Amino acid sequence: MHTHDQTSVALTERSPESVASHLRALGIRRFFFVPDGQGGVRASHPELEAVADVLAADHCDYDQHEGIFCEVSEHADLIHGAFIHRTVRGQGQGGTRFWNYPTFMKFIRDGVRLSRGMTYKNALADIWWGGGKGVISCPPEFKRNHQELRQSIFEEYGRFISSLKGCYITAEDVGTTTDDMNAIFSQTRFITCIPRKKGGSGNPSGMTALGVVRGMEAGLSYLAGIRLKDTDRGSTSSPLKGKHVVVQGVGHVGQIVIDLVIKAGARVTATDINALRLDQLRDRWHGQPVELICTRPESLMPLDLACDVLCPAATGGSLNPVSIPHLKTSLICGASNNQLRDPERDGKAIAERGILYVPDFLVNRMGIVNCANEQYGYVTHDDGFDRHLSYDWEASVYQTSLRVIEHAMTGGGHPHQAAISLAEELSWQPHPIWGHRGHKIIRDLTACLSDQSMSSWANNSDLK
Repeated sequence: MHTHDQTSVALTERSPESVASHLRALGIRRFFFVPDGQGGVRASHPELEAVADVLAADHCDYDQHEGIFCEVSEHADLIHGAFIHRTVRGQGQGGTRFWNYPTFMKFIRDGVRLSRGMTYKNALADIWWGGGKGVISCPPEFKRNHQELRQSIFEEYGRFISSLKGCYITAEDVGTTTDDMNAIFSQTRFITCIPRKKGGSGNPSGMTALGVVRGMEAGLSYLAGIRLKDTDRGSTSSPLKGKHVVVQGVGHVGQIVIDLVIKAGARVTATDINALRLDQLRDRWHGQPVELICTRPESLMPLDLACDVLCPAATGGSLNPVSIPHLKTSLICGASNNQLRDPERDGKAIAERGILYVPDFLVNRMGIVNCANEQYGYVTHDDGFDRHLSYDWEASVYQTSLRVIEHAMTGGGHPHQAAISLAEELSWQPHPIWGHRGHKIIRDLTACLSDQSMSSWANNSDLK
């Protein structure tokens, strides 16, 4: 354990904006954290060693991530981040989130947790990518309609991504748009979900929703003791027919989930904390079996509503010791990442209540599948995409969900444990051509020069 002054220790509890300002004053624009080879974490600068110690002690989310790279913006008091968990299967890949965080440590922990989830998601989807995530801290006073500043921030982020030499590939995520991806794309080639007019696949929300609904069908199939076949696709035999689905959050993905489950014959109760958004959507489902409810951020609703399927589609951590005792559902299957506040504790608590939980990273894969296929061009009725939504392919959302559920039920654990176990095994399979190349890139970026105390990447040499 290192010894630090009070200012350094306080970085963990400061806002990202305060940390950005403080580091800029110290002349630190880029910094990183990597494993030290002895179970701890090495920081690029002595001023950040306290943060490294806190990170190393976080046994819930931190998992010897291969690299955490950050850059202080020159345009605003914000921090660009790229979090890389494991690159055995290929380059770290996951979308970039633009979000407000109350403390710098919450910013770090969100990136750490999300990147680990991407390792598991990509492995379970049988994609030759590793796990990564981008996070940009959004100042609370940031005006989202300030297009010139926004474009500058995302162009800067693109240059930051280029500086990482391909160990991380970014994409669209919460708080970002296709226009933001276009700005990033103008500065780097390490990106997917770029606009269709530029040859990309665009917003992945609709694809994500398709996989979530397949996961719902898998969970309901298990509970009903039935198995669907590809010959059932397009028929009226969906196990969602006649069911009540509660959707928490009507963002891009939540809206399409609602469309799909209505089409399958379900009725929906949907909630959101954004009253204006709900008002704008009322005409979309006029005359359909959809009830829209505005809730307060601190409210338990909709988690306490009686239903057949609960679909968390907002931000993470909604399933926790406060909410779990109030659940009134048979099945939880949603789109949002990291639904369990503490995966082991909360996964066990849900199972003890007799509720079937289908892990988020198991079913919300289709956006990343779409991104993975983007670089290989497009065909009509793409088998490489459709097989993930089939009922028969062994690695499809449906079949993988059933395999995980059955393993959990026969092994005495819970589905989150079973999914992690399978994903861990698959995540250590090396890329068939490039092996563990991402880790080699990270070693190059973080290696100390013989005549300097820090790496060439962190010494700001190529920054303005």
